[in-house]
Amino acid sequence: MDKNTVIGFSLIFLLMLGWFYFTMPSEEQLAEQRRLQAVQDSLALVQDMEDAAVAEEEATAQTETFIEDAEEEEVAPAGMFGVTQDSIQTEFTVETPLYSAVFTNKGAGPSQFILKTHQTWDGQPVQLVGDTTRSAYNTGFLTTENYNIETQNLIFRQVNAGSSVTVAEGDSKELTYVLDLENGRRLEYTYTFFGDNYEVDLDVRFVGLRDYIIGREIDFGWNTPLRFTELDRVQEALATSAYLYAGEELEQLKADDFEENNGLKEQRINGTIDWVATKTKFFAQIIQPVTPSVGAYLKGQVNGEVDDPFTDHSYSASVTSDIPSDGTVSFELYLGPMKYYDVKDFNEHAFDMVEVGYGWLRWFSDPFVRFIVIPFFTFFSGFISNYGVLIIIFAASVKLILSPLTIKSYRSMAAMKELQPQMKEIQEKYKDNPQKQQKATMDLYRKNKVNPLGGCLPMLLQFPILITLWRFFQNSILLRQESFMWVSDLSAPDYIISLPFSIPFLGDQIAGLVLLMTASMVLQSKLTAGASGGGASNPMAQQMKVMQYFLPIMLLFVFNNFASGLSLYYLIFNLLSIVQQLYINKTTHEAAVAKT
Repeated sequence: MDKNTVIGFSLIFLLMLGWFYFTMPSEEQLAEQRRLQAVQDSLALVQDMEDAAVAEEEATAQTETFIEDAEEEEVAPAGMFGVTQDSIQTEFTVETPLYSAVFTNKGAGPSQFILKTHQTWDGQPVQLVGDTTRSAYNTGFLTTENYNIETQNLIFRQVNAGSSVTVAEGDSKELTYVLDLENGRRLEYTYTFFGDNYEVDLDVRFVGLRDYIIGREIDFGWNTPLRFTELDRVQEALATSAYLYAGEELEQLKADDFEENNGLKEQRINGTIDWVATKTKFFAQIIQPVTPSVGAYLKGQVNGEVDDPFTDHSYSASVTSDIPSDGTVSFELYLGPMKYYDVKDFNEHAFDMVEVGYGWLRWFSDPFVRFIVIPFFTFFSGFISNYGVLIIIFAASVKLILSPLTIKSYRSMAAMKELQPQMKEIQEKYKDNPQKQQKATMDLYRKNKVNPLGGCLPMLLQFPILITLWRFFQNSILLRQESFMWVSDLSAPDYIISLPFSIPFLGDQIAGLVLLMTASMVLQSKLTAGASGGGASNPMAQQMKVMQYFLPIMLLFVFNNFASGLSLYYLIFNLLSIVQQLYINKTTHEAAVAKT
């Protein structure tokens, strides 16, 4: 392997080293991941009743913490809204094939929203609403009597008879609440549910009230935190944010943006708003105004260190809208998983909240994920239910597509090995004249149509793919809780070895697929070095020999705490590359022998 090849590999190594340095989780985050994994292993040994009790206690604690920390205190309604109200709270259950929602007349909205096809890490139903004492939605406005009204604190009258309704697939049903006021004035909430998606439509109708609201403006928003669902609370907290989309740009209010103000950050935006949202790692609620909006308000509160698993993260988002002349303000609501086709049907840009790559690579990552990765897995999952098998097929497909270029580069490396005797002669002949030695070497390459940097091409080609999949597999719900062989969750590490001590950056556990991936990289590096003549005894060849072990070991440290699905992809890609290179080495050598 000559000087140019070494320079090429060195540049790639430095590029990858820089990327890993700036994107690697902190030591605190890795330590917390290891601690939480230990907790999970311990919980697996506890009786089922104890598991349920712990889960219920955590859910209650999260709700109580949010209620204590919330800035808005429940204030008794006054003025025309202070008329005597029925103090009896009622509940109404809406059942669809996708979710079961419990609505309360206190605030006229959902107090529970349970997804039927998703579970938390410990097997509990995913319940999105963090505060189950009243409606998650709230409408706020200021009356001409100078009273601040929050509908979350008001008791509405349920119009629908009974206590439940079932919405079949392809069907829709309505639920209406009314707040009766004096002189025939009233406030109406009408929800429309659909049996085949997570969208809920809402009409808020102000009857005889428009002129009694200052500015004729209202704030409608989601005021409770979304519940966490994953074992690794630190990583989920880092992925939890409030969002706003306006003017074809996505604004994000995230935990690490908070200033030293009791962990509180607020953001107000004026103008037309397309939608606002709050999102955890895999689930979200979105508010899309149908009536023209005039602004939005995002708020987040963190009551401790961001990387502390016991820190509570509370986000809210609201839209400011004018009350039109007919008195009806309409919204389209989404409560559900961040699955591509579900949120895309709701809004074309809602999936932008899922991080699929870094800003400098979005030009590649977005179309690659939306038009290749997701359609591939969606189509083939209709025939193959195991996502581990699908990752293997996907890796083989990528390898097949890149084969025309990689075959050419592998042949170039194999040809360089056959040129080693002539290259050695040139080195001996011009050992005292490096310039002539380099010129003679390049002439030899040109004469035999060999590219000395050809071995770098496969790595460069798959580098943007690897970065994209690294982000996507960890942040997408696509692989969440999907199992493969011993792996229980392809979106999380597959630890199989526990160490009696902790190694910096690696931790005290080692993932199985990462070990296999590292072994495949060592084997591939040895083949690459052998194909290009790396077995020579000169100092440069010895340095390359050391490097062929150093890079796989470095990647072992980096990939150990990442999604196991990514390690599986890279393992299969490497194994196919090994088979391909073995074949090319064999055919190239046979052709060289035939010439002699």
